[in-house]
Amino acid sequence: MNRWIALTTVVVADYDEAIAWYTQKLGFALLEDIDQGRKRWVVVGPGDQRAAALLLARASDEAQRQRIGDQTGGRVGFFLHTDDFWRDHAAMTAAGVEFLERPRQEPYATVAVFRDLYGNLWDLLEPAA
Repeated sequence: MNRWIALTTVVVADYDEAIAWYTQKLGFALLEDIDQGRKRWVVVGPGDQRAAALLLARASDEAQRQRIGDQTGGRVGFFLHTDDFWRDHAAMTAAGVEFLERPRQEPYATVAVFRDLYGNLWDLLEPAA
């Protein structure tokens, strides 16, 4: 059986603002942007469409708006793997991404936590060989 997690929803305040942040700050590609009338189907990802991607879903009511930026209760909820931590850390820092700590070496990876435009916490990490 060939299965994988394809999409994870991130609740956002504005489609275009979120698209700009993920594509310009993280270097993600805009994979899909389909107008569905009252909403849009917007998918961004690190490039390869077979890799896991994010479905950007604009909050549609007050309960969803309250969860923007805190979808995981303050825990790191997203993990961006890279083959070159220092290259991507430098590019993201230059683009204005807010890192919450200095990079650290752990047995499993070189890692640093950053915050997306809405406050969701991410790990940028290069797994150990």
